[in-house]
Amino acid sequence: MRGRSEHQVGAMARLRNFSLTWAALIILLLSGSLEGCGHISVSAPIVRLGDPITASCIITQKCSHLDPESQILWRLGADLQPGGRQQHLSDGTQESTITLPHLNHTRAFLSCCLNWSNTVQILDQVELHAGYPPAVPRNLSCLMNLTTNSLNCQWEPGPETHLPTNITLKSFKSRANCQTQEDSIQDCVPKDGQSRCSIPRRHLLLYQNMVIWVQAENALGTSMSLQLCLNPMDVVKLEPPMLRTLDPNPEAPPPEPGCLHLCWEPWKPGLFINQKCELRHKPQRGDASWALVGPLPSEAFQYELCGLLPATTYTLQIRCIRWPLPGLWSNWSPNLELRTTERAPTVRLDIWWRQRQLDPRTVQLFWKPVPLEEDSGQIQGYLVSWRPSGQAAAILPLCNTTELSCTFHLPSEAQEVTLEAYNSAGTSLPSPVAFSESRGPALTRLHAMSRDPHSLWVGWELPSPQPQGYVIEWGPGPSSTSNSNKTWRMEQSGSITGFLLKENIRPFQLYEITVTPLYQDAMGPSQHVYAYSQERGPSRAPELRLNHIGKTWAQLEWVPEPPELGKSPLTHYTIFWTNAQNQFFSAILNASSSGFVLHGLKPASLYHVHLMAASKAGAINSTVLNLMTLTPEGSELHILLGLFGLLLLLTCLCGTVWLCCSPKKNPLWPNVPDPAHSSLGSWVPTTMEEEAFQLPSLGTPPITKLTVLEEEKKQPVPWEYHNSSETCGLPTLVQPYVLQRDPRAASTQPQSQSGTSDQVLYGQLLGSPTSPGPGHYLRCNSTQPLLGGVSPSPKSYENLWFQASPLRTLAASAPSQEDDCVFGPLLDFPLLQGIQVHGVEGLGSF
Repeated sequence: MRGRSEHQVGAMARLRNFSLTWAALIILLLSGSLEGCGHISVSAPIVRLGDPITASCIITQKCSHLDPESQILWRLGADLQPGGRQQHLSDGTQESTITLPHLNHTRAFLSCCLNWSNTVQILDQVELHAGYPPAVPRNLSCLMNLTTNSLNCQWEPGPETHLPTNITLKSFKSRANCQTQEDSIQDCVPKDGQSRCSIPRRHLLLYQNMVIWVQAENALGTSMSLQLCLNPMDVVKLEPPMLRTLDPNPEAPPPEPGCLHLCWEPWKPGLFINQKCELRHKPQRGDASWALVGPLPSEAFQYELCGLLPATTYTLQIRCIRWPLPGLWSNWSPNLELRTTERAPTVRLDIWWRQRQLDPRTVQLFWKPVPLEEDSGQIQGYLVSWRPSGQAAAILPLCNTTELSCTFHLPSEAQEVTLEAYNSAGTSLPSPVAFSESRGPALTRLHAMSRDPHSLWVGWELPSPQPQGYVIEWGPGPSSTSNSNKTWRMEQSGSITGFLLKENIRPFQLYEITVTPLYQDAMGPSQHVYAYSQERGPSRAPELRLNHIGKTWAQLEWVPEPPELGKSPLTHYTIFWTNAQNQFFSAILNASSSGFVLHGLKPASLYHVHLMAASKAGAINSTVLNLMTLTPEGSELHILLGLFGLLLLLTCLCGTVWLCCSPKKNPLWPNVPDPAHSSLGSWVPTTMEEEAFQLPSLGTPPITKLTVLEEEKKQPVPWEYHNSSETCGLPTLVQPYVLQRDPRAASTQPQSQSGTSDQVLYGQLLGSPTSPGPGHYLRCNSTQPLLGGVSPSPKSYENLWFQASPLRTLAASAPSQEDDCVFGPLLDFPLLQGIQVHGVEGLGSF
């Protein structure tokens, strides 16, 4: 199966290639049939980049097989271009014109095409170029190279033009400051892409002026540089000489320290030219800059360079120029590296010593070299020696080291030793060390303090007499007993009262500082002081403890942490507490506080409390203390409820007393007089001429009106009528009363209260008890009880006359439509005869 599939794939590939071959052949035939049918003409084949260009395409008459209405297409590169205008000319040809507004391609093909046989066929095409005119060449310079005997010129060509541009170096011979032109010099054409060119010696006159310029030309324009007027020998550039060290001469003295002997070999083609040279050098350490030395003598070709650092390697270079005639500096010569000789150390040695307590003859000596000059010489080692008395030539070495300290055993008869610094060139001046006793006065008020994490200030008061200097030592505190970790310095001024220590100071470190005054041939006792370079903040905060707690308060206490060395003292405490609703509270306390009471807490509530201890160096928080306030007890609730009930009861009692004892009208119910318990006989009738009723056979009697207003009205009780004619058709609620005893006597019978009536009835009294005629009464249909019941008559006031009256009967008259009242004789209501009102203040609004 695999072989068969490969065979099928091969057959299909051959068939596809055969089809493509035939398609290509057909296209070629079609193209050949259209050859010469069209022609393109353009406004300019080369334009400035971005400028417009116009092209036209004409289809000739010999292409008769084409459709006269065929559409001519334009294509720039592979892109179809719209905007072509097609027309038929009078000679029978077709013309299409197109204008490209911007030609943004430096090189492109513009094609005139025709859509024929469903394919786009090219009739003609033209190549277009776009670019820029050449810029003016700048910075033209020339120099005469004596090695190649040619005048080498170079320039800056300017930006790219994107067009073929011809660059030519033009020149001619001239006189009188290049004002006139004599003989032309052959043009120099540089190689492609280069901006330099050389004029051979055969075209030059070495001591005659010439004019040189650069010309650039392309299809869009021509530009020329500024003309350069020069004499070829005035621009001669020599080659640098070869610099080397001078060979040592056994008979000559060695060079002084800090000096170098140099020589150079000039460039041979320039031997006939007078020239001057200059030298530059720099040390091979740090970022030193070049130092220039010159001019060097030109006849000897050697030079002694002094003033250099001893034992230092230097880099040297040299260059030369034609002198005194004009010329150009040569390039710097290749580097030459030389090392200066050493010189004896020129230093001052500050010396300090210390004796061991167990062995006073064992001395530990310390020193520091202080350069006396900028060039003090390199030190290779130090020598401690002792010269015995009586032996002037004998010198016994006690210590020879490259360190800055030495421990040795001092001979018993030795009172002083000598310290020297040395190198291969010699030794420094000897520095004597006398081992004197502490006989001078000590310093007073020695103190130290930290200025920043990397410095300490130590101060003191001047003793009397004033010392000549001081030795200051400092190092880690008492935990370090090694003297190698200590740093010291000597101050030569005895008038100072303090010094800032900056060397070997680390933060958060305890340092022991020792100051020793130095006197003439003596020294004072050493004084010590301890100080921290930087204090730390507290390492932990006190732990909170709950002492007592209540429903709205909590008493907290803590034990302050003891002071620690290197720790900044506390400045204050801050206590924080938060409730369950994340409400935040805080209080600031003094550093001497050891307790605090939280007030204003809510009962039965959870609180989170922590303490922060703060100092100048920092702060730290304690652990969080969770506490729950107490819940109010049941007895307390009972007490609170009882007090509230008692207060409510007292309020009710006071209100009741006020209502009962108030002399004014009670606002809760109307103050209605009780006829059964009043002195009706002493009432005085009050005449109120409010209304005048015309009663039959009664004339116009005066009217006395007595009205009690209701507070709350209810439904009126319906009238009840009797069939008896003696009642004059009165309702049952309106009944006459007959006084059975003295009306002034107070009734002792209680009034019966009806449970069905809480109304107050209204009554109108018509007539007067002093008139000769009988009185009448008018009782209204009031819905309010007058005496608290439906039948206001008490049992002791039973009116028997009303049931069988011997008097005449008043003719019943129909009630007036304006007032729902009935009229009757006043004798029917004897209790109201002779009304005299007493206690007017109790009648309210009557």
